[in-house]
Parts: sequence; structure tokens; C-alpha cells
Amino acid sequence: MTTIAPTGVQHVIAADGYEAVVTEVGAGLRALTFEDRPLIVDYPEDRQPPGSAGVLLLPWPNRVDGGRYTFDGQERQLALTEPKYMNAAHGFTRTLPWRLVSGDEASVTLGLRLFPQAGYPHILDFTVTYALGASGLRVELTAANAGGTDAPYGFGAHPYLTVGEPLESAVLELPAGRWLQVDERKIPVGGSDVEGTAYDFRTARPIDDLALDTPFTDLTREKDGLVHVRLTTADGSRGVELWAGEGVPWLQLFTGDSLTGPYRRAGLAVEPMSCPPNAFGTGEDVIRLGPGDQVTHHWGIAAL
Repeated sequence: MTTIAPTGVQHVIAADGYEAVVTEVGAGLRALTFEDRPLIVDYPEDRQPPGSAGVLLLPWPNRVDGGRYTFDGQERQLALTEPKYMNAAHGFTRTLPWRLVSGDEASVTLGLRLFPQAGYPHILDFTVTYALGASGLRVELTAANAGGTDAPYGFGAHPYLTVGEPLESAVLELPAGRWLQVDERKIPVGGSDVEGTAYDFRTARPIDDLALDTPFTDLTREKDGLVHVRLTTADGSRGVELWAGEGVPWLQLFTGDSLTGPYRRAGLAVEPMSCPPNAFGTGEDVIRLGPGDQVTHHWGIAAL
């Protein structure tokens, strides 16, 4: 009897020393290496993603407080998929199978039509392309409103970066000027400038024992128009970076302290997001997709 992996078909792509595994379920990034060096925390084919490792967060990232929000005067209730905190977390698509649209040795494109869900009466078409080249991994995600009503939308992704040594000694460079404080249920309760706080990584420094499950914004972009987050070894001999294009004004960083076994603080989740946690509840940076509208986001990962 053929054993089916919990994440379905495994799409393997490779180019220029990079290799990646993209899953059918959730269109997630299960593994990424450069010259056999892991750039993200991976997981075995025979298990589900620990701590949402590598998944896409659609049609909203992070959490919705109590799963409740109002859109165009209509009160809505999402399923509470994070029972511990009584929140709706990470959207719908991470557990759904994505169909293969096209692929070759260096890239794969997957697609999904999301039909109406509890608390979300909309139809969205998603297409994601993972492509490898000399500059590393490039991801392009497009969402289109295939229904007849305006829809609220947000994008996110959840890779855990690693440099192959304990997170405490890893050096983080994060060009963010503001962070959000969250309550015990991971819902934002206020924001502050990073200046003079433990959350200021604008100048690269070790993470040490700092625990993060923290949204950041006021991102500084480099001359290429991208925001770059870099994680390097203590001696600077190797590293990994995540970059994100326009339309990604938020980054969530998570040190994985609540994970168990070998995954606890095994890597640093650097999550590009188009809106902050509880955006459906507050309306902050929520994208309104009218019928026929579409939006595209770009991000990627490269070895240093």
C-alpha cells in the first residue's frame, strides 16, 4: 500500500546550488538548502508542519481576535482554529491541497480556488510560484477575487530561518523602527518605537535569550526597494536572509519558545505580512479586493 504524506505530493526543485521542497498541502516550503546547507528549519515528509513551518497564511496572516470582525457593516464569526487563545489563526489555505499548474527543474507553480468558509463568504483564486536561481529562492503569490462581492484580504508566509547553530548566538539584523506589544492571547495592545528597547535590531546583534512572538513595522528598504532581514552566525562566516517587496509593511518574528522537542528555538520565523495581527478586527492595512481585482506579493530567501 502506498503511503501518502500528510502534506501530499512533494515538489522538488533545484538550481545553482539551491534545492527546495514545496508541498501539495498548503503550498508550503518544507525544505530549502544551499550546497546542502539548510537555510530554513525543515521537517520530515511523514509529519505535519511544526509551528506552521513554511506555510502560506491566506487570506489573513496571524490572528483574528476571537475570530470576530465586521466588514461593510456585517458582523462575522470565523472558526476558532487556535483554541488555546480562542482566536482564528493563519487563514484557511494551509491545510488545503493545491493543484499543480506548471513546473520545471527550477520552479513550480501551484494554484487553489478558495470557496466560501465560515465567516468568509468570498471566492478567491490563488497562484504561487517558487523559483530558484543564482540569487536564491523567489516566491510570487497572487490573489484574485473570483466572486461577486468585495473581500477583505491579507497575505503572510511562515518560514523559519536557520544558520545551523543555537539561536542564542545567532546575529540578527532587522531594519524595523517600531514593534507591537501583544497580550497573553497574542493580540496587539499597543505599539512603540524600538529605540532604547530590547527589540532594536537595526544594528546587527545577537538574539541571546530574547523570546519573540512580535510584529514589527516601519521597515527600512534598501536601494533595491526591498526590505532585508539577515541572520548570521556569531563569527559571520555564513548566514541567510529573507527579503520582501513592496506591499509587505509588516514582519512577525517568532523564536519558537512555545514549540517542543527539537523545534524549540531551532530557528527564527521571519514572517512577511501585508497587515498586522488582528487586522480583520481593526481594519489596519487590510486589502479590499473587489470582484475581478487581484494583488501580487513577492518575497524570497538567499544564502549569505
